[in-house]
Amino acid sequence: MALSRRVLLGHLAATGAAGAALAASTGPAHAARPSPGGRAVRTGFDLLAADGYRLLDGHRVGIVTNPTGVTPQVRHIVDVMHADDRVRLTAVFGPEHGFRGTAQAGGSEGRYDDPATGLPVYDTYNKSGKELARVFTESGVDTVVFDIQDVGARFYTYIWTLYDCMVAAVLAGKRFVVLDRPNPVTGRSATGPVLDKKYASFVGREPIPQAHGMTVAELALLFNREFVPKAAGRPVPLETVWMTGWRRGDFFDATGLPWVPPSPNMPTADTALVYAGTCMFEGTNLSEGRGTTRPFELLGADGIDARWAAAAGELGLPGVHFREAYFAPTFSKFQGKTVGGVQLHVHDRESFDPVRTGIGLLVTAKKVWGGFAWRPDNGIDRLTGSSRVRTMIDAGAGTDEVVGAWQDSLRRFRAVRRHHLHYRP
Repeated sequence: MALSRRVLLGHLAATGAAGAALAASTGPAHAARPSPGGRAVRTGFDLLAADGYRLLDGHRVGIVTNPTGVTPQVRHIVDVMHADDRVRLTAVFGPEHGFRGTAQAGGSEGRYDDPATGLPVYDTYNKSGKELARVFTESGVDTVVFDIQDVGARFYTYIWTLYDCMVAAVLAGKRFVVLDRPNPVTGRSATGPVLDKKYASFVGREPIPQAHGMTVAELALLFNREFVPKAAGRPVPLETVWMTGWRRGDFFDATGLPWVPPSPNMPTADTALVYAGTCMFEGTNLSEGRGTTRPFELLGADGIDARWAAAAGELGLPGVHFREAYFAPTFSKFQGKTVGGVQLHVHDRESFDPVRTGIGLLVTAKKVWGGFAWRPDNGIDRLTGSSRVRTMIDAGAGTDEVVGAWQDSLRRFRAVRRHHLHYRP
């Protein structure tokens, strides 16, 4: 699209003498450590900084970020940019959990001045459309920059903060820049049910699948082509700064980058691996492991025993074992009470399918535990994008039948998705 000029700084670092010069200009302070595979991933911010912030030259800049916006040396990019005379950073915008990440799920930090930099921090959580556009206008910025680590699941709200900010930037007349970071669970393929727009919410604004298999910059391209013009009347003036060194098949531990928890209950990249499937348990009366050291890997409820792990194991789901487990959450569901359930142990992440696994666990939990119930508000429908998963499981459908029901819409999405993929396998 004419308004979506891709800033391919990443290609400079990958081609010839220009790439060598750019890499040399950054020095040790910006060099990512080599991954186990021998490649070092450089994020969009690394490339932006290495280029002297020329993309932002002459602009009053506001950045949408959180604790994951760090350099390879885990310096926060807001601190780095604030100390650099080459960029005029004037505002920070905090998403769910807040800019500094102190709030739990469903919370934010509000409006305040950052003690470390003195910069005004504006709250974007639960704001969209004209309300969010007014925040951008009030901040006085010319360009809004987005840099947050995603985990690859539709219901992880940061990608909808990205979408809402893109729409609001159109309404406020702002330019938009996305600095890319890896999809920690690879970008090989999209899987899971595609959202029905009738079930749109902050855990899914637009029809993408439960595991989208894209980076945030790729999603920004897709949003700007397929969805933003319908919501805002036209696409946003969008520029993207791609990574170098990342391939679609890379898990996070292949990047050489530090893992910073994107939210309080996403402590490790292992959590992200299962999250696209086991987060569906938020829509039930079972604990999804919040309040434990292994959220989304531990699932359970009062009255569940060894039968669940046995039933899940009998499904023969690829890449995962299920262990009978007992735990006492320190907060959230069953706080302070010892409950029974399962722990997921992914032994082959190449073949592991988190969404199919999550469906299999829902099916077997309902079969073996008489206390199973959906949340009264049918939050499962918002998480899965329609009422189909809930109603099919209630009707006795098995794992394969439920998974088969979304394949047609998934194929249609994949056909659209492939036009917005930037990185090679």
